[in-house]
Amino acid sequence: MASVTESVPVTYEQPDPEPMPDAAGQSRAERSESEARSERISRRRRRSAGLGLLRETAIIVVSALVLSWLIKTLLVQAFFIPSESMENTLDIGDRVMVSRLVPRVLDLHRGDIIVFKDPDHWLGEQTKPDYGSVGNIVAKGLTAVGLLPQDSGEHLIKRVIGLPGDHVTCCSADGKVEVNGKPITETGYLKPGSLPSETPFDVVVPNGMLWVMGDNRQQSADSRAHLGSPGGGFVPESDVVGTAFATVWPFDRLTIHRNPGSVFANVPAP
Repeated sequence: MASVTESVPVTYEQPDPEPMPDAAGQSRAERSESEARSERISRRRRRSAGLGLLRETAIIVVSALVLSWLIKTLLVQAFFIPSESMENTLDIGDRVMVSRLVPRVLDLHRGDIIVFKDPDHWLGEQTKPDYGSVGNIVAKGLTAVGLLPQDSGEHLIKRVIGLPGDHVTCCSADGKVEVNGKPITETGYLKPGSLPSETPFDVVVPNGMLWVMGDNRQQSADSRAHLGSPGGGFVPESDVVGTAFATVWPFDRLTIHRNPGSVFANVPAP
């Protein structure tokens, strides 16, 4: 009779159980990798947005500077009034806006208030303000693009009294300036109490030149003060930067400057 033997149980190595999927059917490892990938994408997007903002800001700033430079070069420039020679029309500390269209596009007229480059060392030696090494560079750059008013170290501001060919004299029997034999009444812009001129003169303005005078005649070193200089006191039209058309600072002196055409209306051609 065959005997029955008890079999020996055999065990097998069991594989690790599969990770249990979450409710969405995604394993923890997969979810962790997905979150990391989303965070990387989010960081890239934030970095891209930051760079885009910087790029847009740089474009705006550069465009504004270029536009300001073009306006200053071609259209309008600001200047600071440093002296009393044009009182009461312009006071010390006034900021004026100057149209650069004159005389490049538009003609000059008698009575215009002009800013011009120093024609023959009228100003003498000037000491420029010192803002420090860095400050001077910044101030120069801002002035170059028109964000700061031009300093007075190389420019003057006066009123045109005589154009090329005009015969300008002083004084008539009643103490007035005469242009081409016609006395002019300047009370509309002369500083109250100022005489038309305490210095007699008799000149014919050369071609391409101007005869200029300040509104505060007794405190203005204008054409009269330079009669004996090499330029004869005349200002080359090529040195004219433009005409002052407005005072914009301080606000309580906000003014539009118009040509006093009626003063010269009856002056004949030379």
